[in-house]
Amino acid sequence: MSGVLASVDKRTQLVGENRLELLLFYLHSRHLFALNVFKVKEVVKLPQISKIPHAHPKVSGVVNIRGESIPVIDLRRAINMPEAKHIEDTNLVITEYNRTVQGFLIGKVDQIINMTWSDIMPPPTAIGKNHYLTALTKVKRDGQEQLVEIIDVEKVLAEIVEYEVHISEDILDKSIVNEFAGRKILHADDSPTARKQVSDTLSQLGIEIIPARNGLEALEMLKGWADQGKDVEKELLMVITDAEMPAMDGYRLTHEIRNDSRMKNLHIVLNTSLSGSFNQALVEKVGCNAFLSKFQPILLVEEVQARLKAVLEQDAQ
Repeated sequence: MSGVLASVDKRTQLVGENRLELLLFYLHSRHLFALNVFKVKEVVKLPQISKIPHAHPKVSGVVNIRGESIPVIDLRRAINMPEAKHIEDTNLVITEYNRTVQGFLIGKVDQIINMTWSDIMPPPTAIGKNHYLTALTKVKRDGQEQLVEIIDVEKVLAEIVEYEVHISEDILDKSIVNEFAGRKILHADDSPTARKQVSDTLSQLGIEIIPARNGLEALEMLKGWADQGKDVEKELLMVITDAEMPAMDGYRLTHEIRNDSRMKNLHIVLNTSLSGSFNQALVEKVGCNAFLSKFQPILLVEEVQARLKAVLEQDAQ
């Protein structure tokens, strides 16, 4: 199994080029599912699981991987599929999301595929809001196209680990707290859960959050406002963008913004569940102003406060 992910390090060069790689697998069914390779640390055969009393129903227990205790989430149960017995082809995919490491029980591993974000489609709106898909794509199998469901891990984790979005008084800068009302932030993220987390946090300050489901949608908004004659750099306090999204990723979005004279000075924050050290180099490469790992509401508020301070100081000059 280690051979499947042996070249992942080399493939990280694709990030920032509007490309991605997906780990395809089954969940003891005929349907193909996928996770982003850049969030996968390794795939191993299922080791011995230790049960934890009173754990969340979707958590099967913990495993010990080279001295590290890792919680194990039953992915079938987590996305509300019927429970399946742990049969011989059960594997454990170790991932890193939002600065935490967790394992997901999966079935047979299929392959890793290299794709462009233009191959990735958002879920159709007609399927409602209770699904666990962040996107869809297609692959060829025996001469026929087969649908691949890309799982919204942010939503899976948010239903297991409660995220606190309340802003305590002690982190607010009293000297500028009244200046937030009416400020606008454009937020691009393909995960509805991630968009809600940011909105629930920053709306407490009186900030208007303008959502976009991907980088292309965000860019079209920005260009549309600029075409209408609006001063985009003054309209928006900042742009917050996820790194990896369908249609256009956050790196390409940043590149496009920096190359448009009407908006090139926008303050851009990369907010992603990918590893911080990995993304910091790309932040510098593509020209983002800051990087924040998901989901850290205190750091998010501090970043927004710092930006508002800078804007107020600039306006006072």
